[in-house]
Amino acid sequence: MTNRMILNETSYFGKGAIQHIPEEVTKRQLKKALIVTDKGLVKAGLLAKITDLLEANQLAYEVYDEIVPNPTVAVVKKGIEVYQASQADYLLALGGGSSMDTAKAIGIIINNPEFSDVVSLEGVAPTKHPSVPILAIPTTSGTAAEVTINYVITDEEKKRKFVCVDVHDIPAVAFVDSEMMLGMPKALAAATGMDALTHAIEGYITKGAWEMTDMLHLKAIEIIAHSLRASVEGDLKGREEMALGQYIAGMGFSNVGLGLVHGMAHPLGAWYDTPHGVANAILLPTVMDYNKEFTGEKYRDIAKAMGVKGVDDMTLDEARTAAVDAVRQLGKDVGIPSTLTEVGFKEEDIELVAKDALNDVCTGGNPRDTNVEEIIALYRSLL
Repeated sequence: MTNRMILNETSYFGKGAIQHIPEEVTKRQLKKALIVTDKGLVKAGLLAKITDLLEANQLAYEVYDEIVPNPTVAVVKKGIEVYQASQADYLLALGGGSSMDTAKAIGIIINNPEFSDVVSLEGVAPTKHPSVPILAIPTTSGTAAEVTINYVITDEEKKRKFVCVDVHDIPAVAFVDSEMMLGMPKALAAATGMDALTHAIEGYITKGAWEMTDMLHLKAIEIIAHSLRASVEGDLKGREEMALGQYIAGMGFSNVGLGLVHGMAHPLGAWYDTPHGVANAILLPTVMDYNKEFTGEKYRDIAKAMGVKGVDDMTLDEARTAAVDAVRQLGKDVGIPSTLTEVGFKEEDIELVAKDALNDVCTGGNPRDTNVEEIIALYRSLL
């Protein structure tokens, strides 16, 4: 069996990383950016930090700031129109996963116009050409979209999210600057941080996991478990560590896939507009418990990485329980809701939502094979 690793060409980490944007733009002989972002980041002043930098270096840009959480097909199509009208030659994605996912879809379709319906990009689309260059600036510490070959778009007409996996969409350069993440409110820091933990844990136990990604995922779990509580409280060092931890998790899961937590979370975003990180965080301990008999010794490793004491002296069952309990406690400590009812889940939708979860591309990577009846039971247990 052959394993493949695809990573960014270049990434910058730490306070002030965005200062390297002009040199990367100049080095690549890029002429004009379309900045893909949302109105919240405009209001927060984060866009101005980027535009001031571009203007100081006489670099041209236009702004598309209509990105929404759980970005839709319509948002992508509007972005394509704006990009073409602007005569830009690269994308600058500023924000969380929504901005980056939108930029990836825009960039792919610009160079592969046969996928202009957007929905045909679902799964592993046979695109022929790399995206237009994307420079990615994350403002949340969770999705790791700046280093992954994945993106998720919502088909609003069919009330479903679809996952796209494409080696051609990875950003050319990532600027992981913790100062761009300081404005995150506590709830967003918690949700995106738990999203990152979900990436690391699911990536570690997914069917495609192997030694190199195991190394990345365990280190990511360790960093996140150590720093998330402080990050949520606004601590600068905590934010810096989370920025690194979520990126390391992205390096891994992008190359091996995820599992049932993401498979069950995606329909919640499509049906109820549930924030993705919140959906993952609510589901994670329950799905971990569901999977535990199919993970060998890996939960012992997870428990150690989470900082649980005395793991080596535990039985395997005890270690598995300790790992699940540590994840559940972390979610509780950072204020994650405990039930799906709190985020709008309606029991009368449960069968249709469960069918969407079963068919989600992430579900196939789960270590335990599942079915719609078991997924319904999992959802119901969290009402």
